[in-house]
Formats: sequence, C-alpha cells, structure tokens
Amino acid sequence: MKNLAQLLTWLKESTAIGILPDEILRAIASLLEKISFGENEIITTENQPIERVYIVEEGQLQTQENNENYCLISGSIINLKELLLQQPAKNTIKSLTQVKLWYLSSVNIQKLVAQYPQISQIFTQKLAQEVAELSSQLSFEQERQTILRPYLITKAKRGIVGKSRYAVRIRQQIKNATEDRKPVVIFGEQGLEKDNLAALIHYSSPDRREPIIKVNCAKLQASGAELFGREGGKLGLIEALGNGTLIFNNIQDLPPELNDDILQLLKHKTYTPVNRSDNSNNSVKICQARLIFINEKAIAKINNTVTHLIKVPPLRVRKADLEDQVNYYISLISRNRRVNKPKITPEALRRLQGYDFPNNLRELENLIERAMVQLSGCNELTEEIIWQSRNKKQQFRFNLLNAYPKLRSFLRSPWYPDRINYAFTLIIFAFIVGILFLAPQNRQENFALNLFWTWWWPLILVSFPFVGRLWCSFCPFMIYGEVTQKISLWLFPRQLKSWPRQEAEKWGGWFLFGLFTLIILWEELWDLPNTAYLSAWLLLLITAGAMICSAIFERRFWCRYLCPIGGMNGMFAKLSMTELRAQQGTCSAECTTYQCYKGGVEKGEGLETLGCPLYSHPAQLQDNRDCVLCMTCLKACPHRSVTFNLRPPAIELWTTHQPRNYEVALLFLLLNAVFLHKLPEINLFFRLSLDLTQFWLHSAMAIAVLILPMILPLMGYSIIRLICQVKKTQCRSFIELAYGYLPLVLCANLAYYLHLGLGEAGRILPVAWATFGLNGDSLPIFVAHPAVITFLQEITIIFGVILAVILSQKISRQSIKTLFPQHFSTIIFGILFWVII
Repeated sequence: MKNLAQLLTWLKESTAIGILPDEILRAIASLLEKISFGENEIITTENQPIERVYIVEEGQLQTQENNENYCLISGSIINLKELLLQQPAKNTIKSLTQVKLWYLSSVNIQKLVAQYPQISQIFTQKLAQEVAELSSQLSFEQERQTILRPYLITKAKRGIVGKSRYAVRIRQQIKNATEDRKPVVIFGEQGLEKDNLAALIHYSSPDRREPIIKVNCAKLQASGAELFGREGGKLGLIEALGNGTLIFNNIQDLPPELNDDILQLLKHKTYTPVNRSDNSNNSVKICQARLIFINEKAIAKINNTVTHLIKVPPLRVRKADLEDQVNYYISLISRNRRVNKPKITPEALRRLQGYDFPNNLRELENLIERAMVQLSGCNELTEEIIWQSRNKKQQFRFNLLNAYPKLRSFLRSPWYPDRINYAFTLIIFAFIVGILFLAPQNRQENFALNLFWTWWWPLILVSFPFVGRLWCSFCPFMIYGEVTQKISLWLFPRQLKSWPRQEAEKWGGWFLFGLFTLIILWEELWDLPNTAYLSAWLLLLITAGAMICSAIFERRFWCRYLCPIGGMNGMFAKLSMTELRAQQGTCSAECTTYQCYKGGVEKGEGLETLGCPLYSHPAQLQDNRDCVLCMTCLKACPHRSVTFNLRPPAIELWTTHQPRNYEVALLFLLLNAVFLHKLPEINLFFRLSLDLTQFWLHSAMAIAVLILPMILPLMGYSIIRLICQVKKTQCRSFIELAYGYLPLVLCANLAYYLHLGLGEAGRILPVAWATFGLNGDSLPIFVAHPAVITFLQEITIIFGVILAVILSQKISRQSIKTLFPQHFSTIIFGILFWVII
C-alpha cells in the first residue's frame, strides 16, 4: 500500500487530477479508499446515478463508445467529469483482469468541491479547452470531407467473377496487395473495371475504414496544387486523405510537369506543397496514403518501382469465365429492375463466346442490359435477342430502300408476299401437283414437269447471287404450313410449342443433309425428272414436313432447321450481292419494343406483324442463311432501321461468317451430285461398261460417286496443313476453307441445268398443249443452239473456277503458294466438269 507521500506523487504524475494544487490533492488523497474487483466484473453501469469516482491503480478495464471498445489502464479516472456535470454514468465499464482501484464517494466529492471552488474552475477550463480542440478537429474534418467528397469511392462494385486460372490469379494478387501498404500498379485494356480492383484491395485491407479516392490524371492541374496543396493555404488531396488510399486513374494521361513529383511520391513517400512565391525553402511533407496506379499499358518508370504489379487479362482470353459473368450480370440487372431472372440459352452463349469484346466487361454488361430491356417478359435470352457490336466495318453497302422509295413501298405493302402467296402460289401449287399426278408422265407431254425441272432449277440457281433466299418467301411448302397452323389453332385453340433450339442447332442441319441425300438418290435411281407422279410425291412429302412442324411448333421451324431446299438456299444465299440488315446503333438506342423479332401492334410507321417467321433479328444477322427476305421486319420497324443493301458478293464469307459442319457436308454433296447426274457419261468416259439398269449396281455406283470426289479436297487440305507446319504458320480449319468451293458448286450445278433451261424450257407452249391431249406442233418454241448451250456451260464452269480461287484466297488470308493445293483441286474439278458436262 502506498503511503500518503507516494500516493500524492502518483496522483500528480499519473492521473488527470495532477493539475490541481498540492493542498487539494492532499485533501483528496486523505479521503481515498482502496477496492479490488475480479475478472469480468461490472464497475459502473451506463445511465445509472454515480455513487463513486474511481482511479485505476492496477489492471485493465474495458468500456465501449461509438461501437468501439477502449481499454482503461493505470491512472484512468472514471465518472469524475460526469459527476461534476451532474450527469449519469456515460458507459458501462467492466474489468478485463484483476483490478485495484482507489475511490471517492460522490458525497465526499461534493464536499471537496464546496470546500475548494478551484476544482470546478480548473476542470471547467480544461473542458473548455477540450471543446475548443474538438471544434478545431471538427472544422478540419469538415474541410477534409469537402475536399475529398468529389473523389470518394464508397464501395467496391463487385468481386472477381469466374473460376478460370486468370480469375484465381487476380484474386491471389489482390490478397497479396492487401497484406501491406506498398504501391500497386493495375494495368490492362479499357472496360476491365480496373478501378473496382483497386477498391477491392482497399476494402479488403485493415485500412478499410479510411477513405479511398480516385483522381483522373488527365484532369489534374499541371501545377499539382490540387494534389499537393498550397504552402500555407488549402489542403491538398494527399494531406486530406491521411491514411486512406489514393487511386491515380489513367496515369498515362498525367501532365508531364508532374512526372518528377509523382516519381518522388512513389519512391520516397514525400511531396512538396505548391508555393506561389518561388521560395526554394518549401517544406517537405510525408505522404501517409497508399498509392494505386491504373493505366492501360505498362509504364516502365512506374512499374519498375512498385512491389505489386497486377495485369488484368482481357475478356477475350477469359472465355471460361464468360458464362459466370453473364449469369452475374443477369442476376444484377434482374434485381435492379425487379424482374424475374431469365436464363441464357447455349446458342446465345456460344454467340458471345465467338466475339472478342473490344470494350470487355463494360460492353458485356451493356449488351446483357440491352437484351433484357428488350426481353419484355420472356424467360430466355436467345441468340436472336443477344447481338454484339459489329466488329467488321460495313463498307461498300448501298441501301436500295433509300435509293428507290417505290421499292420500299411495295415491300411494305400487303401484296408482298402475303397476297401473292395466298392469291396465286397457294392455288397454282395445288394445280401443278394435280397435273403431275394426272397428266402424261414425261417432260415432253407434262408442262408441270417441264416447269419443275427446266424452269425452276435453272432460275433458282441464277437467282442466288442476286437475291439470296428470296424463293423461300414464296415457297408453297410453308404457305401450306401456315394455313395448317392457322386452321389447327382455330379448331384446337392452344399454345404452340417453343422451338427446341439446342437440339435443332445440333441435329437439324444433319437431318436436312440426310434428307437431301435421299432426294438426290431418289432422283437418280427412279428418274424423277422424267416421272411426273414421283416428282409430285417429292413435293408433297416436303410440304407434309412443313405442315406437321407448323401444327406443332410456332412460326417456321421447318424452314429454319429441317427443310432440305431451305438448307440449300441458305448456303447459296451467302454468295448473294444483296442483304437485309438493320442499323445496329438505331436498334440499340431507340428500339424498346423489339417488334421486328417478336411482333406487335402498329406503332408509328411500324405495321402490326407477328414477328420474324425465322426468329431472326436483322441487327444481329451475320450472314444470309436465316433471312428469307419476307420483309416482316421492314414492315414492323417504327424507326426505319431496316436496310436492304447491295454489297460485294459473298463478303460475309471472309468477314462475319460462322462455318458449320453440316453446311460443308451439303456443299460437297451438291458438288458430287453433278457427277451423279452425269453417271452414264462417266461410265462411258472411263469405259467401265457397267449395266446401270441393274438397281443395286446403279445404287452402289451412285453412292460411290457421292463419296469419292471428296478425296480430292481432303488431299489438298492435307498438303496445305503440311506446308503450314513446315512454315510454322497458322492453318485455317477445313470447314472454313471448304466454303471457297461454293462458287464452283453453284456454277457446276447451273452448267448442268443450262441444257434443260436453254434446251427444253422454251418448249413450254407445245408441251402445255400436249398435256391436255392437244396438238401443239404449230406453236412457237424458243430453244438455244447446242453450240451456244455448250459455250455458256464452259463459260459458267470457268467463271466458277476463277471465283472459287478468289474466294478461297479471301477466306484463307494466306499466300497463293500456301493455298495452291486447294486451287489445284478446284482446277481439277473444273476440268472434270468441263469433260462430263
């Protein structure tokens, strides 16, 4: 136990009442009594009347203020200020360890205050001093907040989304950066949310309660006053920030005058406030803030100085994280817009994965948000709803709709294509099929058979380079499909099934390829061009497929995925010199109804429609495969966004094209079909002496001819791969390069059908008379001389070879020497066609 002298010395040196005169201290010491408390005992209780004032001698006590815990140690005085101000206890205080306290009762304190008025005066002065200091501190804090407020980052937007090795690496780098306060550089392409990574570092660190600010280096004053403050004047951001975090955004845009100052700040953590008076004796200050630098490219002077260097990979190399990113944005946007969360289909995800995202995460978020705005109640984000920005310049386009207003008016009129279809095509198709069944069965006496084989085939092949898939707008198969759909819904009101897109994308193309193979074999083995009723059955079978699918599924499911004729049309339409597209900027900026895709009521200039029959949006079309030029989108669009353009033929094949395996298989099937059509000539040319009247022998030969010519392009591609391996250059895939044969396929088929078109089509009048048993020998005929037909066939084949060589070069983007094996294959095919056709 301390004696009185020791107690007085301890009170004077170790407690807040040491400021009192010795006489008063001696009076207090004489009244002090000692008390002990065990661990975790309550000393005083919040808001309770004060009975004692305690002075801590030994041990530790704990109190809580503003949700923060504080420790009271030896010499701390408890309840004195509250008692003098006649207030209840401010906080609950409990012991953390065994404690020994001195105490005075409240009665004794009051007696001392009455006996010695100096006690109240001294503590009143001290309280006033504390108030002044607090007021000064508050003013400084207000000034500080005013300076920092425009630059504050209140929270991190999001964490690192994804499970790829890139995402794991970034998380680890952020964790490493939070373990100390050393400078950090974060660099990467635009749109990668690098400032969010900086915020993650700050809010994951022990200094998370300190402020974090971001300054745009391009907007900093060249003098540096905003950053460093002025000598004797306004605080700079660094001083106001204290122990917080300072982010320099786009450090590459820093004014050159500040380069040396920033390097000094980075290396030595010191800076010099700006002085108006050129005084060389400016005070140097210490920077307490943590520094984070953000830029798009590595800057050697800075990167070589910092400890933590974080390179953020672009989205195009993090395709494994794309699904997680998309689902995150869908959840975020759904929550913000208070709508049900839709799912993204695998086809839409594949479309996104095939895009490079030049603006990275920012572009992806905008793309998903735009799609969901236009979604309007649907529960799936499909590939038609999601479309990315054009990554190829739309050069050499001429909008025919602007140049020819009458064309626009006609395409928007009720006549195109509905009235033409229902007033003419619907009736004439039934009439043609009836003639095929009932009239004579050969082309010389059945005008329907003449129309099908000598008119339709040559004309549709000629039309592909000009108007693409236009025939599908007037196709009788789908007209009967639409009639079936309307009648079935009238008789049995119901909701038609949605398209099984995933299965259709995977297997639909191979279905139509198989169907086309059977049709070609049927044509060859049963001589369809000279057997009218079999040609009629072919038409009816395709029509039946369209009708069945239309009764089950919404819109034109058969047209898009299963129709063999539609598959051929879609492939050859890629060669077209015209295209239907939309102005993507107009669609994304102005369209909220999505009527061209979903359909809807009349709005402004837009007419009431049921939406695109093939579920295609003109703004996201990358080729002509899924556009039948029905002009539904043109009629529905209220913003004049839809365009019908002239363009360089086949330009999509070397710009925006997506190759498909089944299309390449169909391409070579049509190429080999030319050899199949000329099987007797091949038999004669090679002196095979095969009896093609035998069905099974004929069948085996037909299958062989449809397979064997494939050896030539495969051998050519094998040599190309070998050349690329020797040169150590990248080699494009076979299915990409195979589209280079497409002009040759079209021209070879056209050359074959020219002898029918030019040699028999002109006999339509006498054939029509013969169909009804009349003599039409006196009627005029219009046929070309055999020499003219041969010349045109040769020119067509030569033209096909030249175009195939040019297109192959455009697709491959390789030297002509590297691609010579494919060009040689093309020339060999051209020679073979020349010989047999």
